[in-house]
Amino acid sequence: MKLKKGDLVARPSYQCDLLFRVVELYSDYVELVGEDMRLIADAPLDDVVLVSEKDRSEHEQKAREIEENSYKLFRQDAKLMKQRGEYEVTSGYKSEIDYFELRGRVLHIDGDPLYLRKCTELYNKLGVPVYGVHLHEKEMPEQIGSLLEMVQPDIVVVTGHDAYLKGKGSEDDARSYRHTKYFAECVRIARKHAWHRDELIVFAGACQSHFETLIKAGANFASSPDRINIHALDPVYIAARVSLTSFMDRISLSEVLRNTITGEKGLGGIETKGVMRRGMPFKYEK
Repeated sequence: MKLKKGDLVARPSYQCDLLFRVVELYSDYVELVGEDMRLIADAPLDDVVLVSEKDRSEHEQKAREIEENSYKLFRQDAKLMKQRGEYEVTSGYKSEIDYFELRGRVLHIDGDPLYLRKCTELYNKLGVPVYGVHLHEKEMPEQIGSLLEMVQPDIVVVTGHDAYLKGKGSEDDARSYRHTKYFAECVRIARKHAWHRDELIVFAGACQSHFETLIKAGANFASSPDRINIHALDPVYIAARVSLTSFMDRISLSEVLRNTITGEKGLGGIETKGVMRRGMPFKYEK
């Protein structure tokens, strides 16, 4: 079996439960990233098998169904939030007032270029303004400060791939994780830029990331409380919920996590306000 970068593979030692993309090839092992999950892993060459076209097609179909269900739930909640907003702006529908919305701007920094593209497409589909940047996780702390100054976002997402490395030490030690330390450093830098947690909303983490470290560093939302894998699109649903929620309202943690694909075992956070602001009158462009 001759492998090349970009091949879709599975690992028999894990019952082929996840699909991975090959990102690096070495003499006796390969570096893999999850096709849908934000996981990074090394695997010996004898524990990697190519995925057949049939299995790939079936996987893509199941993945689409999962993503579409989450999108549908999010749109239902977004519609209810918009109706509540219209009710408040029009004084209980007593007057006809045209208004506009200033939705929260997202700076999304991603360690995976393919995931960044998928996330950007979803932000656009949800009507959330976004500035996306691909950086390797190790480079993120060096670049985030200048990006924050340039973009001036309301929300920043720092994500990519991560994994707990058993050989490095205890699960309770943040140093035992491949990229948690870089995500945490980014959060600390972001907090120097805006120390108040309602002034700049921060999401940080990927698969199996050390949740407690990221929250203590200053994140509003993070992964992964139960050290499980999270879906590539989960950070988008959290950031979008914040972007579309009025600054007068608090984010319901149970509702925002319900709309993610992974849920509360993979994602968590603290009480946080929305960032969207309504205004009037609405001026049509001529």
